[in-house]
Amino acid sequence: MSLKIKEKISAILKTLPERPGVYLMRDAEGKIIYVGKAKKLKRRVSSYFRHQLLSPRLNKLVSLIEDISVIRTETEAEALIVEAKLIRRYSPFFNIELKMSDKYPYIKVTKEDFPRLVITRHKSDDGAVYLGPFVDAGNIKNLMRLSERYFPLRVCRSKINPDSKKRPCVEYSLGHSMGACAGLCTREEYLERVADLILLFSGKSAELVERIRKRMDIAAKNLEFEKAARFRDTIRAVWRLSRQKISSALQEDLDSETWNVLNQIQKLLGLKTLAWRIDAFDISHTHGHDTYGCCVVFEQGRPSPNLYRRFKINSIEDGEINDFQSIYETVKRRYSHVIDNSEPSPQLALIDGGPIQLEYAEQALKDLGFELPLIALAEREELIFLPGQPDKPLRLKRSDPVLQLFQRLRDEVHRYAITTHRKAREKHFSRSRLDEIPGLGKKTAVELLVRFGSSKKIAALTPEELQKVPGIGEKTAKKILEALNS
Repeated sequence: MSLKIKEKISAILKTLPERPGVYLMRDAEGKIIYVGKAKKLKRRVSSYFRHQLLSPRLNKLVSLIEDISVIRTETEAEALIVEAKLIRRYSPFFNIELKMSDKYPYIKVTKEDFPRLVITRHKSDDGAVYLGPFVDAGNIKNLMRLSERYFPLRVCRSKINPDSKKRPCVEYSLGHSMGACAGLCTREEYLERVADLILLFSGKSAELVERIRKRMDIAAKNLEFEKAARFRDTIRAVWRLSRQKISSALQEDLDSETWNVLNQIQKLLGLKTLAWRIDAFDISHTHGHDTYGCCVVFEQGRPSPNLYRRFKINSIEDGEINDFQSIYETVKRRYSHVIDNSEPSPQLALIDGGPIQLEYAEQALKDLGFELPLIALAEREELIFLPGQPDKPLRLKRSDPVLQLFQRLRDEVHRYAITTHRKAREKHFSRSRLDEIPGLGKKTAVELLVRFGSSKKIAALTPEELQKVPGIGEKTAKKILEALNS
């Protein structure tokens, strides 16, 4: 190893973090010759260069290293996944031991009329749904335990022909089965539970909880309180487990083109680590009302909706327009959750806006004592602003894949912010329009919304249709329609 290369490697080692991640070693031609994972990147990578290694293979590896890049991950388990993917993709010469096989298990949802869950280490093209891989044995055990208690499927392998005259198996009595063989549930009900489990094992906790909450509300309205309590307990169990953050993006195969773009971003912005996970922020409101700050997350260049977050802005008055303060609050609230380890940390954050929005985001990080590379993307000219350089934005060609990835991030957070705001506005509108009608009780207003869905649909009814609702007479029906159609 030449003196120049030694100096380059020494400079790289000084910048490495004491955090989990993956490191990639390249030779003189830029080819990846070794991929490794570490609980603490700086300590692990530095160990290769501290003394003469005993293994001839490792000595040979070190002699060929001319560059090192790293990918920061949130946990060591996540680093294992990334390491395995990169080894499968590039088959580095010095990764003989790890490139021989896929050693991490998957959860298989069998392709049957009434599917089963099976743990397997082999992913086949058999029409089944494979979830994973799972590198943490404790994690997969916890998920299976949760599914057995709150989302039990059948465990028998025999073909199911529902028969109401048949006595259900002992697993049903223990609460470990839905009793499909005895016709105690329909196939539609069974497949709905399968869909719940796919969301659970994919790490889409928020989406799963929303599905369960709707069932809980229906059960409560029908006075089925024991059933509603079971749904409540299920929601609590899912949230407890959701802290483990199984990333759906990390379960997909690595895309080589995206890999190249992420490397270009690292070089362009001078990042210490590869931007494996990128956050993007935007604000949405209507003339200062119902202001929301939103954050979307891309992992390895793809959206990870289970990590999206929205924040109702509290630091400004309703009707006040202050996008700068809104950005400050959103960024600060977002990364306060990262600091307390309840959310994963990105390697880069993108702000939808210009240098002033960027300044407020930067101030939020400073007030938190949290370090994170930031950029802002201004929409009209697609200029990329860097902290402290308001007069020196980066201008990339429209065809540049780096700019195109940033645009996808910006467009996605813009879409998410608009959707969030629209839902909040519709909810507010539906609720307030009925609440403002004199003489219409809250119980009756709720009954109307439950039965017809929204104030817009109620406004389209005839007086006769409205009078079919208990407690609504001719005068009340007329009053409601006049108020909603005014």
